[in-house]
Amino acid sequence: MNSFPSELSKSVHAEITEYCISGDALAEQECYEEAVFQYNKAWEMIPEPKNEWEASTWVLAAIADACFFMGKRKSARQALEYAMYCPGGLGNPFLHLRLGQVLFDAGELDKAADELMRAYLGGGGEIFAQEDQRYFDFLVKKAKI
Repeated sequence: MNSFPSELSKSVHAEITEYCISGDALAEQECYEEAVFQYNKAWEMIPEPKNEWEASTWVLAAIADACFFMGKRKSARQALEYAMYCPGGLGNPFLHLRLGQVLFDAGELDKAADELMRAYLGGGGEIFAQEDQRYFDFLVKKAKI
């Protein structure tokens, strides 16, 4: 049985949220390194074991997204793979999309196809709408959708 509280304290949750809001504002300005710095501050606020908290899922998603746009695919992959073990991670279309893209870029095409299909099944074709077309084209060809 889990001996940890089911929710973060209001003050910790508020602080995590503030760091993420700052990070999101920086990411929107394409200041990804600064955004990751803010997201990492949020990550540090999450108690151990970190994979027990929903906040971990969305903080890791933000870190992975910023790393993806910085071209730091290894860091993005690490964050995404860890997020899959956090509440709501497995089955999250966005996380599967980004992980599929990272795997595709790494040449791990079978794994990429699996993750991109999970994104497609969970989020439909529209999840690819703002992404580089090559990822959806690959999925269409690989999965014959």
